[in-house]
Amino acid sequence: MKMIINGRKTSSSDGKTQNIVNPATLEVIDNVPCTTAEDVTKAIDGAVCAQEGWAALPVRERCAILRRFADMVMERRLELGEILTKEAGKPYMKEAVWELDSVAYVYRGACDVALHYYGATMPVGTEPGYDDDLQLTIHEPLGTLACIIPYNFPPAIWAFKTAAALAAGNTIVVKAPSFDPMTLLVLHEMLHEAGLPAGVAQCLTGKGALVGDLLVDDPRIACVNFTGSTEAGLSIAQTAAKHLTDYKFELGGNDPFIVFEDADMELVIKEAEDQARNNRQCCTGSKRFIVHNSLKDEFIKRLSVELDKLVIGDPMDPNVNMGPMIAERAAKKVEEQVNLTVSQGAKIVRGGKRKGAFYEPTILSDVTPSMDIAQNMEVFGPVWPVIGFDTEDEAVAIANNSHYGLGGGLFSKNIYTCLQTAKRLKTGHVAINGSGNFRAAELPFGGGKKMSGNSRESLSKVMDEVTQIKSIVFRYAFDERK
Repeated sequence: MKMIINGRKTSSSDGKTQNIVNPATLEVIDNVPCTTAEDVTKAIDGAVCAQEGWAALPVRERCAILRRFADMVMERRLELGEILTKEAGKPYMKEAVWELDSVAYVYRGACDVALHYYGATMPVGTEPGYDDDLQLTIHEPLGTLACIIPYNFPPAIWAFKTAAALAAGNTIVVKAPSFDPMTLLVLHEMLHEAGLPAGVAQCLTGKGALVGDLLVDDPRIACVNFTGSTEAGLSIAQTAAKHLTDYKFELGGNDPFIVFEDADMELVIKEAEDQARNNRQCCTGSKRFIVHNSLKDEFIKRLSVELDKLVIGDPMDPNVNMGPMIAERAAKKVEEQVNLTVSQGAKIVRGGKRKGAFYEPTILSDVTPSMDIAQNMEVFGPVWPVIGFDTEDEAVAIANNSHYGLGGGLFSKNIYTCLQTAKRLKTGHVAINGSGNFRAAELPFGGGKKMSGNSRESLSKVMDEVTQIKSIVFRYAFDERK
């Protein structure tokens, strides 16, 4: 496959490529260009050149193109889902095809928001000397945005970063994930088939460190929108600061899943087992299971039974509901993290074995609040560490003892306990009687707290992140002497 630069399929300037591997079979399924510095410059040049013309189109015309694209996604969802399954290891109908449905939903929703994203009119006469002025605000696009996409939900996260940005009149340069860029490349082809002008949406492939650094270090980039690790986010922020480039980040998480003494255990186990989606490679997935000591043994026993029911294997098999991790090296990292936690005193109750890119769903008991996994170590894989507690204050203290603050979930039948605990958790969002491992399209999503980022990406807030306010004043508009 090729990159998309200025509306055309493009090889890298030096002709080098990198292989894309099916994580289920470890077989090479295709290759993509390794972007060079020359390619990055060409992509930014084209995006900057195209931005003024794209922004000049009436918003209804921009949205007509984007809605046409959304319709095309739904028409080709099965084809696109198969590509995503083979490159990312997601179960085909249960996860991959569903993710393409979300792309269409977000694109249509972004158009709805853009068409009704109004400015404001300031009241007249509130300040001496401005009694006869008419004051108002309008929203303008930022310019050219760099969108850096992670491997765990490439189409879905891509949609959130690009749909509103394009609807608002920005142009975008996308860095596709290194492991699984193929679906995004096809989506970019489809954008142009839907009528998007050349240069408005570029898509680059290759090593993230090289391409990302070059994008961030170009002063023509108005904003960097990044989802990924906190470490990478800190590096991007340092580079962006040289040019005062704005950035919106959704970074790491170590989300708490708190089970109080009066919780509905049927619901708790259902939500805990549901964490197996996408092999637990979810930024906002629950990663610390903080369970009241009176329920801890029951929780472990019942969760083990549910995990035993998972069918693990080829993600194209309709009976399979858990495929491989994104790559063998990702599974090896989880294996190392589990081994470290065991060396610190935890016990493997279930699982703990790896085969290639597959890692068994693993439950860890005897996890204490002082262990790395209970604080700042984000395990991006199928591991359920269980930590006991006795009091509400203890549960909140364990949950907040992390430099992450993305999301969280809590379970109790007592509405007072739910509301008080939700207020005390230092996270960007909280699910009551839910795991928090979801992303409602309308709901502001992102860290907002600690080291988990500053974005609130959603249909209700994302237009604020991809536009800037311009103030316009009509001096003496109501002065009868003029």
